[in-house]
This record gives sequence, structure tokens and C-alpha cells, in this order.
Amino acid sequence: MGIFKKDYESAGSGIAKNSTQKGAKLFFEILGVRFWKIIEVNLLYSLFYLPILFAFTFFAYVNNKTIALILGGIMLLAFLIIWGPATSGVFKIMKNFAQDKHAFIVSDFVQTFRENFRYASIIGIVDLLLLSSITAGIWVYPALAAQTGSKIMYVFLAVSLSVGITFIMMNFYMFPMLVSTDLSLKNIFKNSFALMFVELKRNIITLLITGAITALMALLILFVNFAFIYILPFFPFAFNTFLICFRSYPVIQKYVINPYYEEKGEINPELAGNTSTEESLFEDKGGSEKPIESRKKKKGKTIS
Repeated sequence: MGIFKKDYESAGSGIAKNSTQKGAKLFFEILGVRFWKIIEVNLLYSLFYLPILFAFTFFAYVNNKTIALILGGIMLLAFLIIWGPATSGVFKIMKNFAQDKHAFIVSDFVQTFRENFRYASIIGIVDLLLLSSITAGIWVYPALAAQTGSKIMYVFLAVSLSVGITFIMMNFYMFPMLVSTDLSLKNIFKNSFALMFVELKRNIITLLITGAITALMALLILFVNFAFIYILPFFPFAFNTFLICFRSYPVIQKYVINPYYEEKGEINPELAGNTSTEESLFEDKGGSEKPIESRKKKKGKTIS
């Protein structure tokens, strides 16, 4: 295992639609082969959290509060901007791994970071701001309810949690769709919202599994030994992303990508040798919008 070295193993054929290997067995077979690569991706991704570490360092150790606020603010702003593109890079690699295809970790990450920077930054900023607002609401609304005695605050809390859960499940599709199609940002949000309901049971199961893994890490760090925090550079984000791509990307293929090729009378290259009779549930399939194609400097290419 070489840290960040290119993965020169032969490319897999991908996960065929009619593959005899499905479910947990296939997941763990791919995981066994890609395990160390997933850890490498997690380690690479963790580098993009350094601005947060620098920001807290400035706040804690710079005596001049004005300078500390400026430097810390710059670091937090940098993180706000780069988090989305870095996340898109991880999703691109994990999407390939979930299809049992090879990936060049650094080069694919950097290429995806650059090509999707604008849209990924917007998605990332919305994610982080929404997460911050909902987290604040979880603390504020119960406190206000206790102070005022008003039960309406719990209604606001329920609404906040519902919006947060909805947007988290939309993320199961937003980043994979971003790195796989030329859809506009509007249609990425629209399709992700629709797919969140179309495959609600699948998404809830994915949410419960990834949530349990994240909660376990939080419990280990906060209540067992704070030293567990040193596991974070290696686990669990890339693993959770791999799980999300394994469960969600076939849905994107079925409802978004395959219908695009069917309209052209072609077969999705990812599913070569397989045919599909699925009808499109969504309009404006990837690759059909010229402004978006020019954004990625590609023409007539939907799959990446």
C-alpha cells in the first residue's frame, strides 16, 4: 500500500445491471479489495480540514484578538469554499470504486476538484450553512421552550430536523450526480429531491447505517477516549461515501443516466451488454444542456 500512489490495478468491468453478485456480498468483496485505497482517500480528504485546525489555533493562541479574528475568519472562509470541491473529488473516486473500477487517487481527485469547483462550492456552502443552522436549532429551540413554556418551539425543532434529514438524503445523490453528469445545478437539486422520495426506503437505510457509524465515532471520542479523534483522518468519511455511492449511484443510473442514452438509441457505456426498458422520470438529462457542457469543456459526454 503506497500512500497516494496511483492505483495501477486493472480496471474492473463495473457493476452490471444484471450482475449475479448483488447486495452485501458484492459490497464487502469490493471493500476488501479497495480497503486501503479508501483509507488513502480519507487521509487525502482530511487535509482539507486543516483550515479549521488553523482557525481554532489562531483563536486560542494569538493574543491580539483582532488579528486572531481576521486570520481565523480567513481560514473558516477558505474551508467553506473548498469543502464542496474536495467532497466532490472523494465522491468521484468512491463512485468508481463502487462500480469496481480503478481510480488514480490524486489525479482524479484534483481533476474533479477543478472541473466541478463552482457547482461543488455552492453545494458545499449550502450544506455547511444548513448544517450549522440546524445544529444551532437543536440547542436553541429546546432552550427557548424551557424558558418560555411555549410548545410551538418543539414544532420549529421538528421542522428543522425534517429539513436537515431531507437535505442529508439529497446529498446521497447531489455529489454523485454532479461528478457523473452535465446537469445544471437547478436540475441536480431537483433530481436529488425527487430521488430522495423515489427510493425513500433505500435512503433511510443508508442514512441509518452512515449515521450509526458517525455516531459511534462521536461516542468513542467524547465519552471513551479523546485519542480516538486521531482515527478521523483515516475513517469514516471515505467509507461512508463508498457506501453511499454503492447504494445510490445505481439509482442515478436507472432514472437519470440510462434514459438519456435510451433517448439517443444507445446503451449506457457503464452497462455495456445490458439493455434497459426503464422510462425517464426526470427531464433535462445529463449532457443535454450546452451551457453545462461548456462548463466542463466537454461536448456530448455525460458519463465521467
